[in-house]
Amino acid sequence: MAITSLLLLGAALLAWWLVANRSEPVHYVTSPVTRGSIVRTVTATGTLNPVLTIIVGSYVSGVIQSQYCDFNTRVHKGQLCAKIDPRPYQAVVNQARADLANARAQIVKDRAQLDYARRNDERDAKLLNHGIVSQDTADNARSVHEQAKAQVAVDAAAIDEKAAALDTALVNLGYTDIVSPVDGTVVSRNITIGQTVAASFQTPTLFLIATDLTHMQVDTNVNESDVGDLHEGNAATFTVEAFPKRQFEGHVLQVRQAPQTVQNVVTYDVVVSVANDDLSLKPGMTATTHIVIDRHDHALRVPDQALRYTPSGAGVNPAELQPDGRPQSAARVWVLRDGRPFAIDVATELDDDTYSEVTRGALREGDRVIVAETIAHAGAGTIATPLLRR
Repeated sequence: MAITSLLLLGAALLAWWLVANRSEPVHYVTSPVTRGSIVRTVTATGTLNPVLTIIVGSYVSGVIQSQYCDFNTRVHKGQLCAKIDPRPYQAVVNQARADLANARAQIVKDRAQLDYARRNDERDAKLLNHGIVSQDTADNARSVHEQAKAQVAVDAAAIDEKAAALDTALVNLGYTDIVSPVDGTVVSRNITIGQTVAASFQTPTLFLIATDLTHMQVDTNVNESDVGDLHEGNAATFTVEAFPKRQFEGHVLQVRQAPQTVQNVVTYDVVVSVANDDLSLKPGMTATTHIVIDRHDHALRVPDQALRYTPSGAGVNPAELQPDGRPQSAARVWVLRDGRPFAIDVATELDDDTYSEVTRGALREGDRVIVAETIAHAGAGTIATPLLRR
Protein backbone atom coordinates (compact mmCIF):
# COMPACT_ATOMS: atom_id res chain seq x y z
CA MET A 1 0.00 0.00 0.00
CA ALA A 2 2.84 2.39 0.93
CA ILE A 3 4.71 1.53 -2.29
CA THR A 4 1.57 2.22 -4.34
CA SER A 5 1.09 5.59 -2.64
CA LEU A 6 4.71 6.53 -3.31
CA LEU A 7 4.33 5.56 -6.96
CA LEU A 8 1.15 7.63 -7.30
CA LEU A 9 2.79 10.60 -5.58
CA GLY A 10 5.75 10.28 -7.92
CA ALA A 11 3.43 10.21 -10.92
CA ALA A 12 1.65 13.31 -9.65
CA LEU A 13 4.97 15.14 -9.19
CA LEU A 14 6.08 14.12 -12.68
CA ALA A 15 2.77 15.28 -14.17
CA TRP A 16 3.10 18.60 -12.33
CA TRP A 17 6.66 19.08 -13.60
CA LEU A 18 5.70 18.25 -17.19
CA VAL A 19 2.66 20.53 -17.19
CA ALA A 20 4.49 23.32 -15.39
CA ASN A 21 7.21 23.26 -18.06
CA ARG A 22 4.94 22.95 -21.09
CA SER A 23 4.73 25.82 -23.47
CA GLU A 24 0.93 25.90 -23.82
CA PRO A 25 -0.57 28.55 -21.52
CA VAL A 26 -3.48 27.64 -19.24
CA HIS A 27 -6.42 30.03 -19.02
CA TYR A 28 -8.81 29.72 -16.10
CA VAL A 29 -12.56 30.21 -16.19
CA THR A 30 -13.75 31.85 -12.98
CA SER A 31 -17.01 32.71 -11.31
CA PRO A 32 -17.57 35.22 -8.51
CA VAL A 33 -18.42 34.33 -4.94
CA THR A 34 -21.80 35.94 -4.25
CA ARG A 35 -24.44 36.27 -1.59
CA GLY A 36 -27.97 35.13 -2.30
CA SER A 37 -30.65 32.58 -1.58
CA ILE A 38 -30.05 28.85 -1.59
CA VAL A 39 -33.24 26.83 -1.72
CA ARG A 40 -33.36 23.05 -1.38
CA THR A 41 -36.52 21.55 -2.85
CA VAL A 42 -38.26 18.25 -3.50
CA THR A 43 -39.70 17.93 -6.99
CA ALA A 44 -42.89 15.98 -7.60
CA THR A 45 -45.51 15.76 -10.32
CA GLY A 46 -49.17 15.98 -9.40
CA THR A 47 -52.66 16.79 -10.57
CA LEU A 48 -54.76 19.85 -9.81
CA ASN A 49 -58.10 19.04 -8.22
CA PRO A 50 -60.88 20.99 -6.51
CA VAL A 51 -60.66 20.94 -2.73
CA LEU A 52 -64.08 19.28 -2.56
CA THR A 53 -66.08 17.69 -5.38
CA ILE A 54 -69.69 16.71 -4.70
CA ILE A 55 -71.33 13.86 -6.60
CA VAL A 56 -74.95 14.72 -7.36
CA GLY A 57 -76.98 11.59 -8.06
CA SER A 58 -80.56 10.36 -8.16
CA TYR A 59 -82.32 8.17 -5.63
CA VAL A 60 -85.23 7.45 -8.00
CA SER A 61 -85.49 6.10 -11.52
CA GLY A 62 -87.19 7.79 -14.43
CA VAL A 63 -86.83 9.88 -17.55
CA ILE A 64 -85.00 13.22 -17.45
CA GLN A 65 -87.73 15.75 -18.21
CA SER A 66 -85.79 19.02 -17.85
CA GLN A 67 -82.16 20.10 -17.52
CA TYR A 68 -81.22 23.49 -16.08
CA CYS A 69 -77.45 23.18 -15.47
CA ASP A 70 -74.59 22.53 -17.85
CA PHE A 71 -70.81 22.44 -17.76
CA ASN A 72 -69.30 25.47 -15.94
CA THR A 73 -72.67 26.59 -14.57
CA ARG A 74 -72.30 28.46 -11.27
CA VAL A 75 -74.89 27.05 -8.90
CA HIS A 76 -76.14 27.84 -5.41
CA LYS A 77 -77.24 25.50 -2.67
CA GLY A 78 -80.77 24.27 -3.40
CA GLN A 79 -80.73 25.38 -7.05
CA LEU A 80 -82.68 23.10 -9.42
CA CYS A 81 -80.31 21.45 -11.91
CA ALA A 82 -82.55 18.82 -13.53
CA LYS A 83 -85.96 17.22 -13.15
CA ILE A 84 -87.06 13.62 -13.55
CA ASP A 85 -90.59 13.05 -14.91
CA PRO A 86 -92.65 13.31 -11.69
CA ARG A 87 -95.94 11.85 -12.98
CA PRO A 88 -95.39 8.25 -11.79
CA TYR A 89 -94.37 9.51 -8.35
CA GLN A 90 -97.23 12.02 -8.21
CA ALA A 91 -99.62 9.14 -8.88
CA VAL A 92 -98.13 7.23 -5.96
CA VAL A 93 -98.59 10.30 -3.76
CA ASN A 94 -102.23 10.60 -4.83
CA GLN A 95 -102.81 6.91 -4.09
CA ALA A 96 -101.16 7.24 -0.67
CA ARG A 97 -103.32 10.24 0.17
CA ALA A 98 -106.45 8.33 -0.83
CA ASP A 99 -105.39 5.36 1.28
CA LEU A 100 -104.81 7.65 4.25
CA ALA A 101 -108.22 9.27 3.80
CA ASN A 102 -109.84 5.84 3.60
CA ALA A 103 -108.09 4.74 6.80
CA ARG A 104 -109.27 7.86 8.60
CA ALA A 105 -112.84 7.27 7.42
CA GLN A 106 -112.63 3.67 8.56
CA ILE A 107 -111.63 4.63 12.07
CA VAL A 108 -114.57 7.03 12.27
CA LYS A 109 -116.89 4.20 11.31
CA ASP A 110 -115.30 1.76 13.73
CA ARG A 111 -115.40 4.26 16.57
CA ALA A 112 -119.17 4.49 16.04
CA GLN A 113 -119.35 0.70 16.18
CA LEU A 114 -117.27 0.80 19.35
CA ASP A 115 -119.65 3.28 20.96
CA TYR A 116 -122.65 1.11 20.04
CA ALA A 117 -120.95 -2.05 21.38
CA ARG A 118 -120.00 -0.28 24.61
CA ARG A 119 -123.61 0.81 25.26
CA ASN A 120 -124.91 -2.71 24.52
CA ASP A 121 -122.36 -4.18 26.89
CA GLU A 122 -123.30 -1.79 29.67
CA ARG A 123 -127.04 -2.40 29.16
CA ASP A 124 -126.73 -6.20 29.11
CA ALA A 125 -124.59 -6.09 32.24
CA LYS A 126 -127.38 -4.25 34.10
CA LEU A 127 -130.05 -6.59 32.74
CA LEU A 128 -127.98 -9.58 33.83
CA ASN A 129 -127.95 -8.26 37.40
CA HIS A 130 -131.79 -8.19 37.34
CA GLY A 131 -132.03 -11.65 35.77
CA ILE A 132 -133.62 -10.35 32.60
CA VAL A 133 -130.93 -11.65 30.18
CA SER A 134 -128.84 -14.75 30.30
CA GLN A 135 -125.13 -14.90 31.08
CA ASP A 136 -124.48 -15.96 27.51
CA THR A 137 -126.12 -12.81 26.16
CA ALA A 138 -124.09 -10.60 28.49
CA ASP A 139 -120.84 -12.39 27.58
CA ASN A 140 -121.57 -11.97 23.88
CA ALA A 141 -122.11 -8.22 24.35
CA ARG A 142 -118.80 -7.96 26.25
CA SER A 143 -116.99 -9.83 23.43
CA VAL A 144 -118.43 -7.55 20.75
CA HIS A 145 -117.34 -4.54 22.80
CA GLU A 146 -113.75 -5.80 23.13
CA GLN A 147 -113.58 -6.62 19.40
CA ALA A 148 -114.73 -3.10 18.55
CA LYS A 149 -112.01 -1.63 20.77
CA ALA A 150 -109.40 -3.80 19.05
CA GLN A 151 -110.67 -2.75 15.63
CA VAL A 152 -110.26 0.93 16.50
CA ALA A 153 -106.67 0.21 17.58
CA VAL A 154 -106.06 -1.57 14.26
CA ASP A 155 -107.51 1.43 12.43
CA ALA A 156 -105.18 3.80 14.30
CA ALA A 157 -102.17 1.68 13.32
CA ALA A 158 -103.41 1.62 9.73
CA ILE A 159 -103.57 5.43 9.75
CA ASP A 160 -99.94 5.59 10.93
CA GLU A 161 -98.95 3.12 8.20
CA LYS A 162 -100.76 5.07 5.47
CA ALA A 163 -99.27 8.34 6.73
CA ALA A 164 -95.77 6.83 6.57
CA ALA A 165 -96.46 5.58 3.03
CA LEU A 166 -97.57 9.09 2.07
CA ASP A 167 -94.38 10.57 3.56
CA THR A 168 -92.29 8.08 1.57
CA ALA A 169 -94.18 8.90 -1.62
CA LEU A 170 -93.68 12.64 -1.02
CA VAL A 171 -89.95 12.12 -0.42
CA ASN A 172 -89.63 10.14 -3.67
CA LEU A 173 -91.58 12.83 -5.47
CA GLY A 174 -89.13 15.39 -4.07
CA TYR A 175 -86.23 13.32 -5.36
CA THR A 176 -87.42 13.98 -8.91
CA ASP A 177 -86.02 17.49 -8.41
CA ILE A 178 -82.23 17.23 -8.78
CA VAL A 179 -80.84 20.15 -6.78
CA SER A 180 -77.32 21.30 -5.94
CA PRO A 181 -76.39 20.53 -2.33
CA VAL A 182 -73.70 23.25 -2.21
CA ASP A 183 -72.56 26.50 -3.79
CA GLY A 184 -70.10 25.75 -6.56
CA THR A 185 -69.44 25.14 -10.24
CA VAL A 186 -70.62 22.22 -12.38
CA VAL A 187 -67.49 20.47 -13.65
CA SER A 188 -69.22 17.42 -15.14
CA ARG A 189 -72.68 16.64 -16.56
CA ASN A 190 -73.64 13.05 -17.35
CA ILE A 191 -77.29 13.41 -18.43
CA THR A 192 -79.38 14.73 -21.31
CA ILE A 193 -83.09 15.42 -21.68
CA GLY A 194 -84.97 12.20 -22.44
CA GLN A 195 -82.34 9.95 -20.89
CA THR A 196 -83.60 7.22 -18.58
CA VAL A 197 -82.01 7.14 -15.15
CA ALA A 198 -81.97 3.76 -13.39
CA ALA A 199 -81.36 3.88 -9.65
CA SER A 200 -82.27 0.28 -8.89
CA PHE A 201 -78.83 -1.05 -7.91
CA GLN A 202 -76.67 2.05 -7.35
CA THR A 203 -77.10 5.80 -7.36
CA PRO A 204 -76.25 7.13 -10.84
CA THR A 205 -73.97 10.18 -11.04
CA LEU A 206 -75.72 13.05 -12.79
CA PHE A 207 -73.44 16.02 -12.00
CA LEU A 208 -70.08 16.72 -10.39
CA ILE A 209 -69.98 20.05 -8.58
CA ALA A 210 -66.74 21.63 -7.35
CA THR A 211 -67.44 23.66 -4.25
CA ASP A 212 -64.98 26.53 -4.84
CA LEU A 213 -62.56 26.70 -7.76
CA THR A 214 -60.83 29.78 -6.31
CA HIS A 215 -59.13 27.36 -3.90
CA MET A 216 -57.62 24.18 -5.34
CA GLN A 217 -55.05 21.58 -4.42
CA VAL A 218 -52.24 19.69 -6.11
CA ASP A 219 -52.26 15.99 -5.26
CA THR A 220 -48.69 14.74 -5.59
CA ASN A 221 -46.74 11.56 -4.82
CA VAL A 222 -43.39 12.01 -3.07
CA ASN A 223 -40.80 9.25 -2.86
CA GLU A 224 -40.20 7.76 0.57
CA SER A 225 -36.58 8.98 0.52
CA ASP A 226 -37.76 12.61 0.40
CA VAL A 227 -40.89 12.55 2.54
CA GLY A 228 -38.99 12.72 5.84
CA ASP A 229 -38.11 16.39 5.23
CA LEU A 230 -41.67 17.44 4.39
CA HIS A 231 -43.99 19.07 6.90
CA GLU A 232 -47.32 20.82 6.81
CA GLY A 233 -46.83 24.47 5.97
CA ASN A 234 -43.76 24.03 3.73
CA ALA A 235 -43.82 26.57 0.90
CA ALA A 236 -44.21 25.23 -2.62
CA THR A 237 -44.17 26.49 -6.19
CA PHE A 238 -45.38 24.78 -9.33
CA THR A 239 -45.88 25.25 -13.04
CA VAL A 240 -48.42 23.87 -15.49
CA GLU A 241 -48.05 23.29 -19.20
CA ALA A 242 -50.78 25.81 -20.00
CA PHE A 243 -48.68 28.61 -18.43
CA PRO A 244 -45.05 27.47 -18.70
CA LYS A 245 -43.62 30.90 -17.84
CA ARG A 246 -45.87 31.49 -14.83
CA GLN A 247 -44.98 30.24 -11.39
CA PHE A 248 -47.80 29.52 -8.96
CA GLU A 249 -47.36 29.45 -5.19
CA GLY A 250 -48.88 27.33 -2.46
CA HIS A 251 -48.09 25.45 0.74
CA VAL A 252 -48.17 21.86 1.96
CA LEU A 253 -51.60 21.15 3.43
CA GLN A 254 -51.18 17.45 4.24
CA VAL A 255 -48.50 14.77 4.27
CA ARG A 256 -50.68 11.68 4.36
CA GLN A 257 -49.58 8.66 6.35
CA ALA A 258 -50.91 5.93 4.06
CA PRO A 259 -48.19 4.61 1.70
CA GLN A 260 -48.77 3.96 -1.99
CA THR A 261 -46.77 1.02 -3.37
CA VAL A 262 -46.44 0.52 -7.13
CA GLN A 263 -43.90 -2.01 -8.44
CA ASN A 264 -42.04 -1.97 -5.09
CA VAL A 265 -41.72 1.84 -5.21
CA VAL A 266 -43.16 3.44 -2.07
CA THR A 267 -44.54 6.97 -2.25
CA TYR A 268 -46.71 9.14 -0.03
CA ASP A 269 -49.53 11.48 -0.99
CA VAL A 270 -48.66 15.13 -0.36
CA VAL A 271 -51.42 17.72 -0.81
CA VAL A 272 -50.41 21.28 -1.76
CA SER A 273 -53.01 24.01 -1.25
CA VAL A 274 -53.08 26.78 -3.87
CA ALA A 275 -55.08 29.93 -4.55
CA ASN A 276 -56.83 30.29 -7.91
CA ASP A 277 -58.40 33.72 -7.70
CA ASP A 278 -58.35 34.33 -11.47
CA LEU A 279 -59.61 30.78 -12.23
CA SER A 280 -56.71 30.20 -14.63
CA LEU A 281 -56.02 26.76 -13.14
CA LYS A 282 -58.35 23.98 -14.28
CA PRO A 283 -59.13 20.64 -12.64
CA GLY A 284 -57.00 17.84 -14.02
CA MET A 285 -54.00 19.95 -15.06
CA THR A 286 -50.59 18.36 -14.55
CA ALA A 287 -48.42 20.36 -12.17
CA THR A 288 -44.66 20.11 -11.69
CA THR A 289 -44.25 20.99 -8.05
CA HIS A 290 -41.18 22.14 -6.12
CA ILE A 291 -41.64 21.90 -2.36
CA VAL A 292 -39.20 23.93 -0.28
CA ILE A 293 -37.66 21.86 2.52
CA ASP A 294 -34.86 24.30 3.47
CA ARG A 295 -33.94 27.85 2.57
CA HIS A 296 -31.03 30.12 3.50
CA ASP A 297 -31.19 33.74 2.40
CA HIS A 298 -28.18 36.07 2.06
CA ALA A 299 -25.88 33.07 2.15
CA LEU A 300 -22.27 33.19 0.97
CA ARG A 301 -22.34 30.81 -1.97
CA VAL A 302 -20.09 29.32 -4.63
CA PRO A 303 -21.06 27.42 -7.79
CA ASP A 304 -21.04 23.66 -7.36
CA GLN A 305 -18.63 23.50 -10.32
CA ALA A 306 -16.02 25.22 -8.18
CA LEU A 307 -16.23 22.45 -5.58
CA ARG A 308 -15.81 19.78 -8.26
CA TYR A 309 -12.91 21.49 -10.05
CA THR A 310 -9.33 20.19 -9.79
CA PRO A 311 -6.48 22.08 -11.51
CA SER A 312 -4.41 20.21 -14.07
CA GLY A 313 -1.24 20.99 -12.14
CA ALA A 314 0.23 23.93 -14.02
CA GLY A 315 1.50 26.43 -11.49
CA VAL A 316 0.12 24.39 -8.61
CA ASN A 317 2.22 23.21 -5.70
CA PRO A 318 2.09 19.38 -5.80
CA ALA A 319 1.92 19.31 -2.00
CA GLU A 320 -1.62 20.66 -2.36
CA LEU A 321 -2.65 17.56 -4.31
CA GLN A 322 -3.17 14.04 -3.04
CA PRO A 323 -1.52 11.15 -4.91
CA ASP A 324 -4.73 10.56 -6.87
CA GLY A 325 -4.90 14.19 -7.90
CA ARG A 326 -7.65 15.12 -5.43
CA PRO A 327 -7.32 17.98 -2.93
CA GLN A 328 -6.60 16.88 0.61
CA SER A 329 -9.85 18.50 1.81
CA ALA A 330 -13.22 17.16 0.68
CA ALA A 331 -14.42 20.76 0.36
CA ARG A 332 -11.84 22.86 -1.42
CA VAL A 333 -12.05 25.63 -3.97
CA TRP A 334 -9.38 27.29 -6.05
CA VAL A 335 -8.98 31.03 -6.52
CA LEU A 336 -6.61 32.96 -8.75
CA ARG A 337 -3.79 34.72 -6.90
CA ASP A 338 -1.22 36.46 -9.11
CA GLY A 339 -2.42 34.38 -12.06
CA ARG A 340 -1.94 31.06 -10.27
CA PRO A 341 -4.46 28.73 -8.60
CA PHE A 342 -4.51 28.96 -4.83
CA ALA A 343 -6.37 26.39 -2.72
CA ILE A 344 -8.81 27.43 0.01
CA ASP A 345 -10.41 24.86 2.27
CA VAL A 346 -14.05 25.59 3.05
CA ALA A 347 -16.95 24.08 4.93
CA THR A 348 -20.25 23.88 3.09
CA GLU A 349 -23.81 23.36 4.27
CA LEU A 350 -26.90 23.81 2.12
CA ASP A 351 -26.73 22.81 -1.55
CA ASP A 352 -29.40 23.38 -4.19
CA ASP A 353 -27.54 21.54 -7.01
CA THR A 354 -26.41 24.88 -8.45
CA TYR A 355 -24.83 26.68 -5.52
CA SER A 356 -23.41 25.56 -2.19
CA GLU A 357 -23.41 27.66 0.97
CA VAL A 358 -19.96 28.37 2.44
CA THR A 359 -20.03 28.53 6.24
CA ARG A 360 -16.30 28.49 7.02
CA GLY A 361 -13.08 29.32 5.23
CA ALA A 362 -11.02 32.27 4.02
CA LEU A 363 -13.39 33.00 1.17
CA ARG A 364 -15.03 36.38 0.76
CA GLU A 365 -17.78 37.84 -1.35
CA GLY A 366 -16.34 38.99 -4.67
CA ASP A 367 -13.53 36.42 -4.78
CA ARG A 368 -13.36 34.63 -8.10
CA VAL A 369 -13.25 30.85 -7.85
CA ILE A 370 -12.02 28.66 -10.69
CA VAL A 371 -14.71 26.48 -12.28
CA ALA A 372 -12.80 25.26 -15.38
CA GLU A 373 -9.69 25.85 -17.43
CA THR A 374 -8.75 26.07 -21.10
CA ILE A 375 -5.45 25.14 -22.72
CA ALA A 376 -4.36 26.92 -25.88
CA HIS A 377 -2.50 24.60 -28.24
CA ALA A 378 -0.25 26.19 -30.79
CA GLY A 379 -1.81 26.12 -34.25
CA ALA A 380 -4.86 24.25 -33.01
CA GLY A 381 -6.97 27.00 -31.50
CA THR A 382 -8.27 26.94 -27.95
CA ILE A 383 -9.63 23.72 -26.52
CA ALA A 384 -11.72 23.90 -23.33
CA THR A 385 -10.70 21.28 -20.82
CA PRO A 386 -12.67 21.72 -17.62
CA LEU A 387 -11.33 19.36 -15.01
CA LEU A 388 -13.98 18.33 -12.51
CA ARG A 389 -13.80 16.06 -9.49
CA ARG A 390 -16.28 13.22 -9.56
